[in-house]
Amino acid sequence: MSDLLALRTNPWFASLADAVLAAGRVHKLSPGEVLFRQGDAPGDWHAVCRGAIKASSTSVDGTESILAVLEPGNWFGEISLLDGGPRVHDATAVGATAVFAVPAEAFARFMQDPVFATALARLMAGRLRTLFGIVEDATLRPTRARLARRLALLARGDATQAIEPRRQLPVSQEALAMMLGLTRQTLSKELGELAKAGALKLGYRSIAIVDAALLDRLGD
Repeated sequence: MSDLLALRTNPWFASLADAVLAAGRVHKLSPGEVLFRQGDAPGDWHAVCRGAIKASSTSVDGTESILAVLEPGNWFGEISLLDGGPRVHDATAVGATAVFAVPAEAFARFMQDPVFATALARLMAGRLRTLFGIVEDATLRPTRARLARRLALLARGDATQAIEPRRQLPVSQEALAMMLGLTRQTLSKELGELAKAGALKLGYRSIAIVDAALLDRLGD
């Protein structure tokens, strides 16, 4: 039951919990284990219960781009179930991870319920807003502002988007560089400038938010 706590306490999911949780099962993944790959056929609808899932894609030359790190309470994988197309990204466990899996047949049945379908539409609308923001950042903002905005996004849980930002960010500099398409050298320089400004504190394998309001201003 403890693995399901993050799902039951997710405000978006609270009104849907009983029916959906009765239809699925918990699946445990080892660190680095791949749940599915980009191009795979549609399968289950998933949620992160414990640990994290890295959503990423890899180019033909082997370069990896991290799209998001999904934390407990986040649902994913519905795109293929809605349009019948292949998976749009790789999904890989970050550390020891537990996911909740809802079979495609159950998902299709839930979609016949207007309450569920409306809730899912709201969830996807929120993700689309976030995606538009990331695209806008990549095309219109300088590197430092892009970095500040992505850190602010991660401080609020990335896809979860909590109202209050947390202090410690659960992301490595390597993963952050992949998210932004930056070299490690460029990322290190820009993080150092944000730290000098008083927005961050950098430690060994750690990034801490010192002043969230300042970080937001630097992103603007």
